[in-house]
Amino acid sequence: MMRRLLRRLLPEATPVSPRERLRAALGALAGILVTGLLGSLALKADATLPALVAPMGASAVLLFAVPSSPLAQPWSILGGNIVAALVGVTAALLITDPFLASAVAIAVAIAAMMTLRCLHPPSGAIALTAVLGGPAIHELGYGFVIWPIAGNSLALLLIALVFNNLTGRRYPHAAKPAADHGTTDPASIQRIGFTSADLDDVLKEYDEFLDIDRDDLETILRRTELRSYRRRAGHLDCASIMSRDVVAVAPDNSLKEAHDLMRVHHFKALPVTNDRAEVVGIVTQTDFLDKAYWTRGRPKIGFAQRLRLVLSGASAPNDTVKDIMTTPVKTVGPDTPIADAIVIFAEEALHYLPVTRENNKLVGILSQSDVLVAMLADKAAA
Repeated sequence: MMRRLLRRLLPEATPVSPRERLRAALGALAGILVTGLLGSLALKADATLPALVAPMGASAVLLFAVPSSPLAQPWSILGGNIVAALVGVTAALLITDPFLASAVAIAVAIAAMMTLRCLHPPSGAIALTAVLGGPAIHELGYGFVIWPIAGNSLALLLIALVFNNLTGRRYPHAAKPAADHGTTDPASIQRIGFTSADLDDVLKEYDEFLDIDRDDLETILRRTELRSYRRRAGHLDCASIMSRDVVAVAPDNSLKEAHDLMRVHHFKALPVTNDRAEVVGIVTQTDFLDKAYWTRGRPKIGFAQRLRLVLSGASAPNDTVKDIMTTPVKTVGPDTPIADAIVIFAEEALHYLPVTRENNKLVGILSQSDVLVAMLADKAAA
């Protein structure tokens, strides 16, 4: 009975390694220590001002223990603390009753922070400090906003920026963006299951602040969905998941043009098509590495590749795509089952498969990442 009660009272914490706990504790140690030392140095001329205020301890918890939280981002700490300080000082000046002033300060500060998108829980303590901090704080008036609030907040934020990034925590936090190929096709993982619009609609219906970045939430949900799909993978064909907005090159395109396309679109391979949109080859990053070399910022055909072309009876190389492309190229049809494509990927050690119709005309391209997602996806549940 007691065990069940304790389990209800204790929150289900996300598993965190001892190393991460130590990292957070050391970050808070450095943050508060350096902020306090900087404050004491800055105030040598005026010992009446506080070098460090207590709410910075709560800010340190967020900045170093949960730096990915929306509540811990730079605008949250700077905007939230400054807004709360302004509200608190104003409430203390206009309302004589300390308890009423405290209540008004907290209420208005929360509303203002939510409106300005800088919600920061420790800022509530700052609003109270402005009201209940005593004569020394009251004498500062709006100077309290500049020091110690803005000064402490900025110092702690700068330390968090340095410490978190040096210890492997990207700060300010931003979800890792999906590779943008510059085409109309969504990322592979976004072609199954719920859409971003679905998530946005649910969040609107939920109508409650969540202490997690929206993009992080989507990433977690998609990964969870994929793990679920792993148990329920159904039949799919290549047309269901292939990229349709395909960027291709012609055999006579220069190597530089092809490489620039791959770099701009973050592709690792490009189908090669003739003027009838028929697939005649594929050019990959490996082709550039093995068959070309760079001089004056431009890819050229290397000696070994020139020799191979001459011995094979090919036309004279002129630093174009046809000089390094892989041909003939393995292709699949739109109706080819994904299971068959997996066998081709495995047996041929390929990473990309052009998708063609019976007349060999290009209609899409399939990557290993597309197939990986398809293996875990149940199209009937998508």
